[in-house]
Amino acid sequence: MVKRSSLFALVLLLAAAPILAGCAMMPSTRSDASAPAPGGSMDGDRVAGPGAPGRAGSGAYGQGSRPNPKEFSVMSDLRDIHFEFDRYEIRTDDAVVLDANAELMKANPSWQVLIEGHADQRGTTDYNLALSDRRARASMNYLVSRGVRANRVNVISYGKERPVCKDASEDCWSKNRRAHFLVKAQ
Repeated sequence: MVKRSSLFALVLLLAAAPILAGCAMMPSTRSDASAPAPGGSMDGDRVAGPGAPGRAGSGAYGQGSRPNPKEFSVMSDLRDIHFEFDRYEIRTDDAVVLDANAELMKANPSWQVLIEGHADQRGTTDYNLALSDRRARASMNYLVSRGVRANRVNVISYGKERPVCKDASEDCWSKNRRAHFLVKAQ
């Protein structure tokens, strides 16, 4: 009986070793539940967010230091884009807006841009921070794909902490699911 238990434990350990080794080699620091679902959505309420509200990132390419949001201001020519519920992919209508934003940024090479990611009030704070970070990064990646240099763009995630509308309606929530653009002239 003791031999069978030992043999079973050994087989179980050998079967689990490749799985554990694979997990140890993963570059992400988030849990598996925080990975986005295919197609630009995040399914579930289990995401470990990128940090405290307002956590800044220096863009997907890792240039520079964290931006100070107070150094940036609204530039009315750069327009916001909006997202579907629980999604972070760029919609066709918003791609047109981002194309115009990219052309404006290329025409003004001294601008440093901060993209704020926002979410509506539904979901947990951590979930919405992660989702809004993905929205800001998707916007940044789109601009970079249109010729904007990555070192000119930074992202910051606010989640649901800074709504532009506070009513409990779909019309209001859709206004809060956005990427907002700010500029600092160098």
